Amino acid sequence: MQRVFTPWRIEYVQKAEQPGCIFCDLPEAGDDREALVVHRGERAYIVLNKYPFNNGHFMAVPYRHASSLEELSPEELADLMALVNLGTRALRSCMRPAGFNIGVNIGKAAGAGVQGHVHMHVVPRWGGDANFMAVVADVKLIPQTLAETYDQLKAAIDAALADGQKGA
Repeated sequence: MQRVFTPWRIEYVQKAEQPGCIFCDLPEAGDDREALVVHRGERAYIVLNKYPFNNGHFMAVPYRHASSLEELSPEELADLMALVNLGTRALRSCMRPAGFNIGVNIGKAAGAGVQGHVHMHVVPRWGGDANFMAVVADVKLIPQTLAETYDQLKAAIDAALADGQKGA
């Protein structure tokens, strides 16, 4: 059996419960690149998933702490969806995925890794991206570093906004 070492995953596997809320804290971190905050809208922001399912996996997150979509105002919901659209458009431009999974996990039973602060996942997909490693070894290979993904997606979002495409 071949072993593939993924030392970056140990932080996630051994992660202890942290006080506070990661999604409330990220916008206050000071360094957007280090915090992986790719774009800031008026009522929500785009952040890369630190433990992505695929390269380009981002989340649209409202600034206000709310545990589910129905707690958000119509304006917050509109901004959240505008950022999902902006990020999806940017991923199409810079990574050319064949499709997307877009979803919200609300509550532990639904698979929410961060409970209490609703957020939307956008996962770009390519034909064959679920290779044998995920099936036989329970391992997912990500072909790009988070820093490379950040730079690529940020440039595509900035270009989309410069072209006048609406985003929150």
